[in-house]
Amino acid sequence: MKAASLRDIKSELQFKSKDELMELCLLMTKFKKDNKELLTYLLFERQDELGYVNSIKEEIDVQFDALNRDTYYRMNKAVRKVLRNCKKFIRYSKNKETEVDVLIHFCLRVKQESVHFVHNNTLLSIYSKQLEIVQRKIASLHEDLQYDYNLMIEELLED
Repeated sequence: MKAASLRDIKSELQFKSKDELMELCLLMTKFKKDNKELLTYLLFERQDELGYVNSIKEEIDVQFDALNRDTYYRMNKAVRKVLRNCKKFIRYSKNKETEVDVLIHFCLRVKQESVHFVHNNTLLSIYSKQLEIVQRKIASLHEDLQYDYNLMIEELLED
């Protein structure tokens, strides 16, 4: 089955009643967890972006606390999973400040794995790549925000 284009879907949705639209949304949430998470963000968390960012940071902290540190392989795999989740939550928001804030927190938590961080080239690579991405995103923000975020980046680059 070939998916319809966005334009076709938009034109078809214009002819649906309010009840039909609600039923379609509920059907979508039953099929994928991502759809349900996106709808949750749009309905409940979109108005409070700061609260959303804080909940993402808490989730990152929980995932890092549960990290399997037995081997570098398992630790790297778990860190990549945390990063995938971060990217997914950032994609829901589409806000550059949210992206920068979440990725800085991710980098901070990676760096806190200092026992493993220095000797693990893969973890070091993930960390440096995310820092590069953050620095590019910071350049597109307002000057005041750039200054604040650059201070955070400098703290991460120390040591």
